[in-house]
Amino acid sequence: MQERNALDDQLNAIGRMERELDDHVGMIELGESEKDQGVITEAEVALKRLKAEAARRELEALLSGEADGFEAYLEVHAGAGGTESQDWAGMLLRMYTRWAEQHGYKVDFLEESQGDGAGIKSATIQVKGHNAYGWLKTENGVHRLVRISPFDSNARRHTSFASVAVFPVIDDRIKIEINESDVRVDTMRSQGAGGQHVNKTDSAVRLTHIPTGVAVVCQQERSQHKNRAQAWDMLRARLYDIELKKREEKAAADNAAKSDIGWGHQIRSYVLQPYQMVKDLRTGVTSPTPSDVLDGDLDPFMAAVLAQRAFGGGPDEIEDVD
Repeated sequence: MQERNALDDQLNAIGRMERELDDHVGMIELGESEKDQGVITEAEVALKRLKAEAARRELEALLSGEADGFEAYLEVHAGAGGTESQDWAGMLLRMYTRWAEQHGYKVDFLEESQGDGAGIKSATIQVKGHNAYGWLKTENGVHRLVRISPFDSNARRHTSFASVAVFPVIDDRIKIEINESDVRVDTMRSQGAGGQHVNKTDSAVRLTHIPTGVAVVCQQERSQHKNRAQAWDMLRARLYDIELKKREEKAAADNAAKSDIGWGHQIRSYVLQPYQMVKDLRTGVTSPTPSDVLDGDLDPFMAAVLAQRAFGGGPDEIEDVD
């Protein structure tokens, strides 16, 4: 029913936009014949809104993957480098939280480990809303920051790394069988600052899938039972995502975008000094305003990666997508 409703919405929107396009063009022609600038201006404004809607729906049409319509888990992990990398991981977490809020998604914090001096060592959030995974899957990989370190008394330039992993929240339609004997269960005291994100009781649960080495942690709830159930959902989602990526890699064996899929690839550089620029290394898309990007303006980068995966081509072909 969800798929049917989505298709109905898309088809109805196409028909409505075609009718509105004809109506607005007709109004402009009528205004020109009667020399009524007010009618012309009103129709032009409506056409601009229609163009923006068409662009948005064109991007949504790229979200046709098996799990694209699902909600998403997003993990951020600081790289080597201590406080500097942990601060960068905290900046990335804020960036994705801001992006989600701007698009009407709800964000739940499932796990957060505070950094030693600033930022975070790691965090896991759940982004709730239709197509959350379809958009956020483009952010899998390593993110690089270049800036004058606020933690360096000599004001030297530092390079920091943090990794982002995204996997879908699977529903009851998808069955993932896991042998309980293959999973190690550890309980521990919740880490972090407490307050609105996490708690400080002995309720945190870590599950480790021994055959694959995949580990998940949940400490959102004060009940160990609830955290355990959430952690099992996360583990099933992680294993499903691994299988999904295997299939994607096989299907994209001859696609230039294949190297984007998977963990451990540096995908984007954020340079704050000596100049300001954000550049996606997969598509060549750039932004001269890192402050906007770090405040959640990620749509041009996401759209370019989706277009590249859908149509192929390298940075030269994709660079102007916005």
